[in-house]
Amino acid sequence: MEDIHLHLKNLGFTDLEAKCLHVLAESGTQTGYEIAKQLGVSRSNVYSALQKLAEKGAVLTSHGEPTHYQSVPIEEIGERVEAELQASIRYVKEHMPKQGAHRSEYFSLEGDAKVLDRIRTELKKAKEEVLCDLWAQEAQLLKEDLRKVPAQGVRLLVSTIGDASLPSGVQQFSHKRDALWNERNGRKFTLLIDRKLAIVGTRGGDEPTLAMLTEHPAMVELLMNSFMRDVVIHELQQDMGAKLEDKYGKNFKKIIQKYTAAEGREKDAPTVEAEREPVTVESETVEEKLKDGKASEGKSSEGKSGEAKSGEGKRKKKK
Repeated sequence: MEDIHLHLKNLGFTDLEAKCLHVLAESGTQTGYEIAKQLGVSRSNVYSALQKLAEKGAVLTSHGEPTHYQSVPIEEIGERVEAELQASIRYVKEHMPKQGAHRSEYFSLEGDAKVLDRIRTELKKAKEEVLCDLWAQEAQLLKEDLRKVPAQGVRLLVSTIGDASLPSGVQQFSHKRDALWNERNGRKFTLLIDRKLAIVGTRGGDEPTLAMLTEHPAMVELLMNSFMRDVVIHELQQDMGAKLEDKYGKNFKKIIQKYTAAEGREKDAPTVEAEREPVTVESETVEEKLKDGKASEGKSSEGKSGEAKSGEGKRKKKK
């Protein structure tokens, strides 16, 4: 019952009007007194609600005492509401002042429904190209919406993390990241629409779903460059995967470790320094040569010291 009341309210009826309509649809013709008794509401409030419903054309009233009320069929109510709504939409579109559509500021959205609805809306508005970087979970949620994008004549490229089966017509390639990469802080996702609108967000983890939208050129360029780097790496891994892993480690770990702070490295991963082999000179390491040099230097110093003492003794005898 609560769901029916909620949707009736969405059609423009007040809470009490919705309840009166529901009683009339369920019980047939009723007086205001009978409706008030069923709802446990004062008669004056019920009569006021019934009068508003009559003005809206949602109920019929009889003549005589007491007045009886009957609900108009819901199909008729729906058609009337729809016609009025469409008329209002047309009027607003024609007369609402037009504003610049460029969104160079950063706008935020919070909540799963709001974020996903906005993404779906922007996908429908795409005209030329959509670039997506999604986890498998989000790709699955947006599967049907992504399927419609190529049908709009729009080029669609989707980079996914994890196993995601997308419809034909979607150009998809997978990240080679570990499945649990950064998931504890929420799954990051990005969309770049027509190289103009950037959407960046997180979903899952311990935090609520959040997203940021902007048409700021810096953010658009950042996402574009990031996506294209992923495309390049994907192609290289497809063509030379084994050689790349041999030289640079899995997921280019050896390169990454060179440029990240020590505390950011995995505890069990060897450092770049540890992986280097010692340089050898005639089967001896540089470190051993240095030690030998110091030892020789020490013996030489001792010899010189002895010679100095011997010379000093000879001078004393001459005197």
